[in-house]
Amino acid sequence: MSVLAHVFEAAGIATIVLSSVREVAVKVAPPRALHCEFPLGRPLGKPSDPEFQHDLLARAFALLDASSGPVLVDHPEVIEADDQPVACALPPRFDPSLPPAVDEARGLRKAYDRALARRGVTSVGRAVSADEVPHAIGVLHAIANGAEWTAAGIPGGNTVAVCHDIRTYYEEAALELVDGPLPGGRAMEDWFFEQTEAGKTMLGARAAIRDAGAKFAIWFYMTPGQR
Repeated sequence: MSVLAHVFEAAGIATIVLSSVREVAVKVAPPRALHCEFPLGRPLGKPSDPEFQHDLLARAFALLDASSGPVLVDHPEVIEADDQPVACALPPRFDPSLPPAVDEARGLRKAYDRALARRGVTSVGRAVSADEVPHAIGVLHAIANGAEWTAAGIPGGNTVAVCHDIRTYYEEAALELVDGPLPGGRAMEDWFFEQTEAGKTMLGARAAIRDAGAKFAIWFYMTPGQR
């Protein structure tokens, strides 16, 4: 939305952005932005609280009165995510000769297949298929451990699409393994990045690509911005 704001402004349409990731708003610098430190997916903060939401919108529209820009204002209230942790057992190591994340991804394949059979559809496939996910993780493992990212063989050359497919593969498999009620999106995100080897590998590869001087869009969107 921050990028689109520039497009609309160039056409003479005033814009206001509700920012969810401050680093993006700082980098893209939309003309007017109200940064809201709320859980992702809740741009207006508190569900079923019209008073809070109306106040938030009033603060946002007040940015139109600024005499110059770009303007970036922080909403005064921070709302913490309240998703319950995911209880999802990961498979034990099977082949210690493989990188842990690759072995882990292979171990999740049966759960992924059950999810696919039950739902009949998958969101894996932007850059790699389910069969190719372990290889893609192996590429990220190599990058995180010092391989030159431009020569590592990232499938399709698209870091963002590859990471999307890996996360989706894990999350679809996890829905077959969750103990208890189905989790919200942020809880699943926390599980992936904080409990899985693949999540740790992805964060390591992202940091390595960033530190190698890659363009912002190549590394930043590999994971959610707050990561």
